[in-house]
Amino acid sequence: MSHHVLVADDDPHICEALERSLRFEGFEVNTVSNGKLAIQAIERNVPALLILDISMPEMDGIEVTKYLRSIGINIPICVLSARDQVSDRVLGLEVGADDYLIKPFAFEELFARVKALLRRQVELSTRPISVSELSVDPLTRTASYFDIHLDLTKKEFDLLYTLASSANIVVTRDQLLDRVWGYDFEVNTNVVDVFVGYLRKKMEINGSPRKIETVRGVGFVLKK
Repeated sequence: MSHHVLVADDDPHICEALERSLRFEGFEVNTVSNGKLAIQAIERNVPALLILDISMPEMDGIEVTKYLRSIGINIPICVLSARDQVSDRVLGLEVGADDYLIKPFAFEELFARVKALLRRQVELSTRPISVSELSVDPLTRTASYFDIHLDLTKKEFDLLYTLASSANIVVTRDQLLDRVWGYDFEVNTNVVDVFVGYLRKKMEINGSPRKIETVRGVGFVLKK
């Protein structure tokens, strides 16, 4: 069964090229030209994945992502943007996008990332995990630290659960990219560091001690 992909971009040439190339790869594809049309299309028929431009009329990609996450639609979102500043990439990921690809891009890389996002959702068990004052429950997808609820995005939760499942064990960036984002190939991205930063910010409240430590040049470890 082929996956349904929605492409939202106001550049008709990009939409046409992506539709043609994705269909060649076996995907079912629909395209829209702005953010409002993207939301309308998703509310009618939720796709397996959204490829989303940032700069669009009516409603930009950031607003679309924030809205979808606010109503609990957790489909993978791959953002396309000509904005190449780190702050732009951080903003896209922070509001809930799963990946951020800068224009111009190679179609081969886009396909690899799309397939990775579709192939690999974090395989969570149903077993709640407690590590000292941290509790993570995959059934309810809730987490708390020192009895304070942590408001986490889907990827933040998946990352925290993965680290908590290997408490006191160093997990490399490549391992986290594979387990959380599905990148079982070499990719140049700082997405792991960005999301670890989000988790730390949300967990270091009321003077709570840092739970996730950086192992320089290797990866991260969640301390017991």
